[in-house]
Amino acid sequence: MPWRKCIVCCIHNTKLVKSDGLKRLKTVPVLVVSAAILLAVIIIGVGLGAVQIPATDIIKSIINYLRGFRGADQAGPWQTIIMQIRLPRVILAAMAGSALATGGVCFQAVLRNPLADPFVIGVSAGAGLGAALGIALSEWLGSTGIALLPVFSFLGALLATALVYGLSLKNRRVDVGRLLLAGVAVSSFLTALMSMLIVWRQQDMQKLVFWMMGSFSGRGWEHVQVTLPYLAAGLISAGLLAGRLNLLALGEERAFYLGLRVEVFKAWALLTGSLLAATAVSVSGVIGFVGLMIPHIVRLLVGPDHLILLPASALVGAAFLIAADIAARIIMPPIEIPIGILTALSGTPFFLWLLRKRGQY
Repeated sequence: MPWRKCIVCCIHNTKLVKSDGLKRLKTVPVLVVSAAILLAVIIIGVGLGAVQIPATDIIKSIINYLRGFRGADQAGPWQTIIMQIRLPRVILAAMAGSALATGGVCFQAVLRNPLADPFVIGVSAGAGLGAALGIALSEWLGSTGIALLPVFSFLGALLATALVYGLSLKNRRVDVGRLLLAGVAVSSFLTALMSMLIVWRQQDMQKLVFWMMGSFSGRGWEHVQVTLPYLAAGLISAGLLAGRLNLLALGEERAFYLGLRVEVFKAWALLTGSLLAATAVSVSGVIGFVGLMIPHIVRLLVGPDHLILLPASALVGAAFLIAADIAARIIMPPIEIPIGILTALSGTPFFLWLLRKRGQY
């Protein structure tokens, strides 16, 4: 009887809704734990260095600073070290990590490929070329040079994204093999252009070379102020994409029949991923594999729902890059290892494992 089928369907749908609700409820502890870990690594990152600062003094110093107390007599002896040197660096590492991880989620969802990462597919190289051009032109741009770095990075990232996406299409679909080959080719070409730029600007050579390997050394509050609006725009845009990314995961044809304007949406998501990657590169240099590793690790913990995956990836990515920056500072004191070296050492084996898992050999 038709009414019996309706009752069975209603019961089945109710079970699915309850199951989905339970899954989302289980992910709440993951978000809470991720936020707690992020807070812990922030305190550790501020406390570690040539001068060790206890966590209680860090918290007191920040509270006193926010209350308006300035100077060693009012706010404690560590305030200058904490507020002017270490805290902005740690905050920038968190911002870059969240941007790279969230951008990685966007690229993987749109391209429907777990190997899609701003570094692997050449987007970071494009953003790096744009930022390097901005640094080279800073002599003529004057005080506006720092403010324009994210803009230069974004334009470079858009160029790389368009090239890789166009080259990887096969029968109007992104082909995995073509994506990787196009990413390698575009990344190599843009990196070569970046190297030519470094040779041309020999007076900036040391700064540009160290920046290409990824570093937060010498960053201050001015970099936070410049980067924050772009990061906020990228994260808000990614949050607005979340529900539609779940639709896209069903397949482009199904998503279209469910009312999604697929091509317009894909362009929006690619722009968002490019903006996030460019934001990170403009302040940290080229740091690879964060957008590849973090989304995969988080997906294993919370599942494929982008409403949960995006915020969790942002938190874990921020904590991961702060931890990597801490390691870069303490492994070989007083020498500071470029953070891009550490992420490459951890990310390359992960990438090879992922390739093997997908049977690409």
